[in-house]
Amino acid sequence: MQQLTDQERQRRANLDQIRELGFEAYPADEFEVNAFSAAIKEGFEEGSEAFQEVTLAGRLMSKRVMGKASFANLQDSAGKIQLYVNRDEICPGEDKTLYNTIFKKLLDIGDFIGVKGYAFKTKVGETSVHVKELVLLSKSLRPLPIVKTDAAGNVHDAFVDPELRYRMRYVDLVVNEGVKETFLTRTKIMNSMREYFNNEGYLEVETPILQSIPGGAAARPFITHHNALDIPLYLRIANELYLKRLIVGGFDGVYEFAKDFRNEGMDRTHNPEFTIMEIYVAYKDYNWMMEFTEKMLEKIAHDVHETTDLDFGDKKISFKAPFARVTMTDAIKEHTGFDITGKSEEELRTACKSLGIEVDESMGKGKLIDELFGEKCEHHYIQPTFITDYPIEMSPLCKRHRENPELTERFELMINGTEIANAYSELNDPIDQRERFEEQVKLMDRGDDEAMFIDYDFLRALEYGMPPTSGMGIGVDRLTMLLTNNESIQEVLFFPQMRPESK
Repeated sequence: MQQLTDQERQRRANLDQIRELGFEAYPADEFEVNAFSAAIKEGFEEGSEAFQEVTLAGRLMSKRVMGKASFANLQDSAGKIQLYVNRDEICPGEDKTLYNTIFKKLLDIGDFIGVKGYAFKTKVGETSVHVKELVLLSKSLRPLPIVKTDAAGNVHDAFVDPELRYRMRYVDLVVNEGVKETFLTRTKIMNSMREYFNNEGYLEVETPILQSIPGGAAARPFITHHNALDIPLYLRIANELYLKRLIVGGFDGVYEFAKDFRNEGMDRTHNPEFTIMEIYVAYKDYNWMMEFTEKMLEKIAHDVHETTDLDFGDKKISFKAPFARVTMTDAIKEHTGFDITGKSEEELRTACKSLGIEVDESMGKGKLIDELFGEKCEHHYIQPTFITDYPIEMSPLCKRHRENPELTERFELMINGTEIANAYSELNDPIDQRERFEEQVKLMDRGDDEAMFIDYDFLRALEYGMPPTSGMGIGVDRLTMLLTNNESIQEVLFFPQMRPESK
């Protein structure tokens, strides 16, 4: 049985009284809004004829009852605005129940109300709405945490516990200023990116989330079962192989904003469900994609913040193109003193151990090099930097380097010590691709649970011929973190994964 607090019991009692008085607590009628708080506060001038017939709706966030007249604050989707409520104006007849009982006694903080009236300025110059009509739109049965700031600027009763904020994002959005702005910025980022691709003539597509082969990345998948087909299916870890099938099919450029799923650890930059944008363009290579990517990020920064110089914590990061370029080999040599060129698996394993990096026997050369870079190099790259020319063992889907067959034509974009984008000159040689997949199977047999499966249908598609192609994936969540000055991925996801609440 649900246990109610004293406040919750009182709100239910208020609900009962409202209904006994003949008022609807959850009316079905449409309430047509024609104005928002921010527009009124920004646009109203004393003596102006603008905003003289406004209709607003939102949450009642405070009220100060003073006899026959009261002030209140209404919060709508655009912000807050003060209301002036006069008893005899909202109750022009003999019956004053709406004001004396409903408004004064039975409306609670958090209730949704609708008002009609006109804008004016108070004696102290605050733009407000003089209410002529008022209606209850939805009764709130739980009290909101009310954040208070005293005269000295000290904040009391703040709703700051991360677990509560992420679990009850609907409350977080109501009471904490700035949270909604983060998610509005996220949408601006995606819209800017989409506009950039569309202007280039590339096609937005959708590919399967449930896949029989979890291909396109080295990651541990989530597995489920399809009852009708009686087969195992995987939540996709990447959409790469399907998008490249579309290039085989004749599209010159395709992209997708995709939800991907990886059954791995969680930390400030990883969530098991995340958003990635992947794009593939025929007849291009990774050099072209580097220029394309830095121009795209420069545009997004301008669209969102009207500048390319952004603050992140105590750092200032410049998104002004061009970005620095450093090879993987040079990066590791600079930050560890170890040259990975031509080294065997055992030499790499020994080097990792000497540098205090935990490794095991399931790790092949690619994973050992990845550990070297991730542990000892990655965090040094604060300004946008392309790390290029990865060893072939790290990149099973990437074309061999045209000048050094031990390397691949790949880059990762590092910003603030974190990978933001990953791109290749795509491997389109089906014989080479089959051999790379077979090497992944050997790693799987050694216990590497992130090694890639062989996708035989993808190999068949390549055998029909895929033109030279460049592909790039960019982490939307991590990019949003950078452009909203948030250090945790949970801050830029509406509903990050969490353990269920204990009952």
